Amino acid sequence: MLTAATRGLIELMSAAQRGARRDGLFALWLVVHVAEDLGSATGATERPYRRRVGLLEQRISSLALPLPLKRALAQVIEQLKTVPAGPAGPLLSGLVGPLRETVGTDAAELIQKVARARR
Repeated sequence: MLTAATRGLIELMSAAQRGARRDGLFALWLVVHVAEDLGSATGATERPYRRRVGLLEQRISSLALPLPLKRALAQVIEQLKTVPAGPAGPLLSGLVGPLRETVGTDAAELIQKVARARR
C-alpha cells in the first residue's frame, strides 16, 4: 500500500530525467518507504527489522548521490538502526534541508509535509 508521500515521490521520479536528481529521489523513496513501514509496525521482531534496515543501507550505498543528501540519508539510516519502530516524522524532518539543496524544493516540501503529519 502506498502512502501519500511514496505516491508523491513516485510522481516526482517519473517526471525527473536520468541522473543524480532521479537517483536522489529513488533513494529518498526507499528511505521514506522503510521509515514509514517500520514506524507503523506493531510487534516487529528485532531480526527482520535489522535485516530490512541493512538491506536499505546496502541499496543506497550503490547509488551515486550528491554528498549532502548521502550524509543526510546515512544519518536517517543510523537512527533507524538505533531507534526501532519510532515515528517517521522526526527522522524525515532532517532531510528537508539537504533535499532542498540537492533534489529540489518540490521533494523538500513533500517530505516536510509528511514529517509534520507523522509527528
